[in-house]
Amino acid sequence: MLEKVLSSYGVLPEEIHVYGNGLINDTWKIRSSERTYLLQRINDCVFKEPAKIDNNIRLIGRWLADKHPHYSFIQPIMSHSGEAIVHYPDYGYFRLFPFVEDSFAYDVVQSPAQAYEAARQFGLFARTLKDLPVRKLKTTLPCFHDLGARFEKFRNAIKNGNALRITECSEIICFLRAHAHIVETFNNLKIEGGMKLRATHHDTKISNVLFDQNGKGICVIDLDTLMPGYFISDVGDMIRTYVSPVSEEEKDYSRIEIREEYFKAIVDGYLEQMGSELSATELNQFVYSGLFMTYMQALRFLTDYLEDDSYYGASFEKQNYMRALNQATLLRKLLEKEAWMRAAVWNREAGGVRQEAGDLRREAAKPGRPKVRKSGRRV
Repeated sequence: MLEKVLSSYGVLPEEIHVYGNGLINDTWKIRSSERTYLLQRINDCVFKEPAKIDNNIRLIGRWLADKHPHYSFIQPIMSHSGEAIVHYPDYGYFRLFPFVEDSFAYDVVQSPAQAYEAARQFGLFARTLKDLPVRKLKTTLPCFHDLGARFEKFRNAIKNGNALRITECSEIICFLRAHAHIVETFNNLKIEGGMKLRATHHDTKISNVLFDQNGKGICVIDLDTLMPGYFISDVGDMIRTYVSPVSEEEKDYSRIEIREEYFKAIVDGYLEQMGSELSATELNQFVYSGLFMTYMQALRFLTDYLEDDSYYGASFEKQNYMRALNQATLLRKLLEKEAWMRAAVWNREAGGVRQEAGDLRREAAKPGRPKVRKSGRRV
């Protein structure tokens, strides 16, 4: 099968190995006599219109080549017929990328420095695309991070789901209902228009950043979920997946904690690139973004459990219930730290304002320089 697919690109493989541990798409590392590639099969049960992914990646590629030619962007390789995605009815949808030699991806955040660098890369990506006509991007996953829609699906599962499981989950159901204000905040932000619609990655886990041998970020990868969205999706998913020392699969909930130095690293890395681009309203929602994404993931896991694991599936009994409890625990921890996190963001921004003002004053004091007014950012 794979040999036939690769022939569409004129590639004669010498070695083929399964690559990575992605849950959605299948990926293989291909070695030929000329170079190394990554071949990926798009899961069209999840991404029902792969052409929309292709549209977005082509649009981004053209934009970056024209406006930011020095930005590292991994372009898909065109087939002999000039297509980025090839389709075989019996096998599915495939695409081919060049393999970036001497690059590394990680499944777990290993240090605050790594969290900072990943956040900086996602911030750089967002800033580089800030003037992209976002309406030209296609929505590859409808309602993916629409918390209002996710909450309605959760309510429907409580009404129509597995009755035994609904009874079993009564405590966490009550907890999530008690924090429905997180949904209300999201709905109000959309109505009030305080957040800018941006080109948003939507999947900012550490494994979607390539690093070089010195630990510096090269670029972000996996752009299937790139589509119009809000910055809270990208920042929130970093908070959700970087600040705790354990993943959403951890069953010992006592190990879940908020590592302050990792949160600060996210703040510093992302705002270094995007601090001047975010509005006052957006900056005020930096901490909320972590609550937003963690609450939504708890909803999604529990909804799936109540609907007999129809979306995520389960490799063992109660896996999605345990995942939901994990994320609910993380949400509790974030809520306990909310005031501290807000202060950390404010202190970072206030420090930046003081530094900027000092720089301006020193510049203005130089002979022959016109005086300038002090400037600052709102938080």
